Amino acid sequence: MILRYGLLVMMALTLISCGKDSGEIVPSVPVNFQASLSDPRITKLNSLGSAVVVTGFGVSGLLIYRDINGGFHAYDRCSSYQPQNKCAVTIDDTGFTVTDPCSGSKFQLSDGSPVKAPASKSLRVYNAYSASGQLFVSN
Repeated sequence: MILRYGLLVMMALTLISCGKDSGEIVPSVPVNFQASLSDPRITKLNSLGSAVVVTGFGVSGLLIYRDINGGFHAYDRCSSYQPQNKCAVTIDDTGFTVTDPCSGSKFQLSDGSPVKAPASKSLRVYNAYSASGQLFVSN
């Protein structure tokens, strides 16, 4: 009997704590970006381990990263920490992280996950792949 009540209390606390984050997500907007890999905006992506910013898409622009294995990753530049501020992350000199200049939060380019507080949620991820010399980013 005590176990049941304990379980109910834990579930209630979980629901209450989840409610604190409502409204704290990067909005979902349609994204459909396509460009040749020779496009001057993204030619840097021909090098493994590089990242570029493309404006005019998503909430705060796109951040596209090519990992050392040749795979592409795309994120919205809008920080997941207080996304209502639409603070756009910037690429760090290390080439492996990006920083929210408004809060100081840092995120990994490999998967968009936060590596420095106060952010606790990953960047919004978009689908990214290349085919026939073209890069495609969409949701």
